[in-house]
Order: sequence, then C-alpha cells, then structure tokens
Amino acid sequence: MTPRGIELAIMKLLEQRQPRTVCPSEVARRIDPEDWRELMPAVREAAGRLSKRGRLDVLQKGKKVQLSGARGPIRLKLAAGADAYRRTDFRLHPERYRVGRGEQGVLTAEPYKSELLPLWRFKTEADAKASAQALQAAFARYKKQGDFVGMDMARKFVQMGFTRARRYANHRSGRKYDESGAVAPRDADPEKARAAAVFYRLWQKLESDARYCAARAAWPPRPSASSAP
Repeated sequence: MTPRGIELAIMKLLEQRQPRTVCPSEVARRIDPEDWRELMPAVREAAGRLSKRGRLDVLQKGKKVQLSGARGPIRLKLAAGADAYRRTDFRLHPERYRVGRGEQGVLTAEPYKSELLPLWRFKTEADAKASAQALQAAFARYKKQGDFVGMDMARKFVQMGFTRARRYANHRSGRKYDESGAVAPRDADPEKARAAAVFYRLWQKLESDARYCAARAAWPPRPSASSAP
C-alpha cells in the first residue's frame, strides 16, 4: 500500500472509533492481517506525517507526545481540529467540505448525515431497493439545487450501502476479523449479496453522472465562490 493509502486507512479507522483512540497495530492489521508486523514502521511514519499536519494526536499514557521522541506503545486520536470539522455546517460552509476517498467522512458532514442516514438500509434486498430509491431521489434533489456536497454525500451513502452489505454477504456477523486480528472464516449471506448488488448498480450510475463528475473535478471551489459566513 502507498504512503497515502496508509494515511487514509489511519484516518478512516480513527473516524470510525471517535472519540476512542487507536493502536497503530490495529491499522496495520486492517491493511494486512497476515503480514501486519512488517507494516508497523510505515504506519508509524504515516501517523507522524498526519500529526505534523494537525490531523491526529499521538498519545502515551493518555498524554499528547511528539512521535519522534516517543518510545514504546503509542495511541492515536483525532486532533481537536478534526472535531471542528464535525461541528461544521457544510450547507453554510460548503467550501470546507473534503471529498476524501471512497466513503471517507460519510458520517461526519452535517446536516447531510442527518438527512441521509435515515434513508440508509441494507438488511434485505427489499430494504436496499427502497433505500437506493430514496438516496437516488435525494441525489437528484441536491443536483437540482446545485449542491455538490449533498450529491457527494448521497453518493457516499450509496457506496457505503454496497460496502457494508458486501461485508455481511461474506461474513454474517459483519466482522471480517476475529479477536486475534486474523480474517474470520467466510460465512456467506446470499440476501446481503443481493442487497449489495442493488447499491452497486446505483453507485456506478451516480459516479458516472455528468454534472456530478464535472463538479467533483472542479472541487474545491475557488475562494471567490465560497459561501459567505
């Protein structure tokens, strides 16, 4: 995995665990359950870069430390600035929105999270079809309003519908890894596989929407196009 990919893996796990901390070994296990130990130096280096950019804090015994001087076990936590991102109203300040990679940030950008999360269901194929229809309608509404952030968030929820349903399709418990960090035995769920297929088709359709693609390519907007505070 590339250095950038490792940074994204760290931030994704931190966002999922917020406000709890994360051990670098957990990130390495997520990336490669078998050879995770070999990834530890690269994970620590990525954590150091993110710390310097103010994205995360490095902790030892609950206290913030500099990674360069840390010896022994460390924990990682989203920096205070990351909490500020969560408190932002992105309808008022769309210029602050970060597209990220994949579905990164899907549960942090308000008020879109609160608008879209109630529409998101994937328990059965029927649930997925109803959810996909509702999310597609939301995407179309945001598109009509010229609201790229809303369009992208709707796309993220559709993508998350696919990834979550696919996870349960492979593992009924929803847990890909067991307590030791090893990949859990495959336990297929055909119903979740059908739900995943519903979301996948819509995800591909939204990703290829011409207006969405043009807006995403032009993001972030120029300062002169930013919304007034």
